[in-house]
Amino acid sequence: MKYLSVISIIVFLFLFKNVMAQVGYQKDSLQIKVYTEIDYQNFMPQAIRVKKVFCDYCTKFQKEQIGNEAYRRTFLVRNNRKFRLEKGSFRHAMYIRIAKKDFARLKEENQMQDSILTINEQRN
Repeated sequence: MKYLSVISIIVFLFLFKNVMAQVGYQKDSLQIKVYTEIDYQNFMPQAIRVKKVFCDYCTKFQKEQIGNEAYRRTFLVRNNRKFRLEKGSFRHAMYIRIAKKDFARLKEENQMQDSILTINEQRN
């Protein structure tokens, strides 16, 4: 009986630790939704547009930078078989996750040659 209770406590603590590890990213990062659109003609991408950046607390510059990152990510998946259409436009919704510290540094005064969003993605 003692062993059963000890084992069940250890299993419970292990499961609790794993659940807490999965929630950790929410504490220190922001998740921003972006809609993009890819126009196709004969299975070839013709144009990519950023339709909307859903961020109520962003400045115009921050929205612009997040839109640039969304454009870059959409450009990378434009030839993916799941998204290709013979003719028409594919609407692509994505979430861009950025650390709060990096988001705070995303200002016009701190503008660098490379985007902060791209730099963080290259580290991972």
